Formats: sequence, structure tokens, C-alpha cells
Amino acid sequence: MSSTSKILLVLVGIVLVLGIAGISSYNGLVSLQQATNSQWAQVENVYQRRADLVPNLVSTVSGAANFEKSTLLAVTQARASVGKLTLPPGGAPTDPSQIAAFEKAQGDLGSALSRLLVVSERYPDLKATAGFRDLQAQLEGTENRISVERGRFNEAVQAYDTRIRTFPAVIIAGLGGFTARPYFTATAGAEVPPKVQFDFNSPAPSKP
Repeated sequence: MSSTSKILLVLVGIVLVLGIAGISSYNGLVSLQQATNSQWAQVENVYQRRADLVPNLVSTVSGAANFEKSTLLAVTQARASVGKLTLPPGGAPTDPSQIAAFEKAQGDLGSALSRLLVVSERYPDLKATAGFRDLQAQLEGTENRISVERGRFNEAVQAYDTRIRTFPAVIIAGLGGFTARPYFTATAGAEVPPKVQFDFNSPAPSKP
């Protein structure tokens, strides 16, 4: 075999190795990207579950005498803002401003619900409402799921973002248009779901 033939074989071998490595890297990136999309869908599901509980919660609590209407209005408006929020379809956000807007809207709803629950503690008559107790349990479970799914989403994003920055995947990522994805930001106490316990032994507010 001539030296030219040997060189050609070596070059062909190198090309094949690089091609196989490139295909493997590309498939790996696609898999990690799909994992972030799948986990984002789970995040949306649990947040939607919370939003779906709001109408029944508001309806149940509004039956309490003299319940603060401003608190109910704040919850209703916050839920409406969440409903108006639109994100590009097809997977997890790629623009940090998109996930920031999502977080803000959901955070406003969470804060409004927390205020409603705090006020509800001052109305012991709600204890007799079976529907309220059921909603309390459902909301507590949903808040726990939100915390879990947010954490899992960040883990999926971390795996993906790490891979697109490592060699040789970084080359494939650049050629294939794989870009970094933003995380949910961690806030103080965010890892602890809001407490939804009620002190029904507290006296109801006096009537003016």
C-alpha cells in the first residue's frame, strides 16, 4: 500500500471518528434540551393547578361575613395577570426576561394568596366549611409540588447549560443553535412552601 493510500485511510478514519463524536454530541444535546422542555411542562402544570384552585378558594372565603374585599380583589387580579401571561410555545423559555416575567406574575399571585390565607385565620367560622378545609389541603400540596418542580427544572437546565459549554459539545452547540437557558432565581425562603395553617381559635374581627 502506498504512502498516499495510508494517508487517505488515516484521514478517512479521523473524519469518521469526528463524525461519530459530532453525532453523539448532537444527540446528547437534543436529549438534554428535551429534558428541560419536559420539566418546564411540569412546572407549568403545577402552577396551573394552583391557578385553578383560586376561583373556588375565593368563592368559599367570600362567604365569610365581613371578609376583606380588597384581599379577594388582589387575588382575583393577580390570577388574571397570570392568565394574560403568554410565553412562546414549544418548550422552556430561552430569554431570561421571559422567565422573569413568568416568575413575577406567579410571585404576585403567591403573595396575594398568602395575604388571603393570613386574613382567613381571623375568621373561625370558616372552620365549619368543609370545602375550605379541602382547598387548604390542596393548596398546601400544590405549593409543595411547585417547589419540587422548580428545583427539578433548574437541575435540568444546569445539566443542559453545562453540556453546551464543554468540549466538543460547545462546537456542536454553536453550529446547531443550542443556546443557554435561564434558571428560576432563588429567593430567600423560596425553598420553604408557604404555610397554610389556620388558627381558628383567634377571635373574629369586631364589627364596626
